[in-house]
Amino acid sequence: MLKVRKGEENDVNKVFELVMELAVFERGESEVINTPNKMRQEAFGENPSFDFFVAEKDGEIVGTSIFYIRYSTWKGSTLYLEDIVVTKKERGKGVGTNLFEKTLEYAKSKGYPRMSWQVLDWNTKAIEFYKKFSTEFDSQWINCHLNVVSS
Repeated sequence: MLKVRKGEENDVNKVFELVMELAVFERGESEVINTPNKMRQEAFGENPSFDFFVAEKDGEIVGTSIFYIRYSTWKGSTLYLEDIVVTKKERGKGVGTNLFEKTLEYAKSKGYPRMSWQVLDWNTKAIEFYKKFSTEFDSQWINCHLNVVSS
């Protein structure tokens, strides 16, 4: 039986394992500088910067949805879905759908006018997954980032 619930502090180690599994899948594990302790502080400290849901199957965490609130000058506060991660053995079994729907439900309950995220152009399975939700794919914007602290 699959259960999706709000993440708790004692879930962070398993969620970090999922993050690392995603990093390996995306060929970026050498770029990870985050740690479970840092995640714990940033989710449950004095000024939380993100939140998450977990999907449990038979008491084991098999997926997570990690998100935060960002500000759009045109829309106001919106929900940004940083990642949905489902462990390899549970992919294709509805876990991601349940996590996505729970996150979308949360965004709607808070009155956010938009939920946004990114998907790698080579991740065709994820692209097909998001198409099921009538997702608008934007080809006009270029993603940018600047590393301000070296690892």
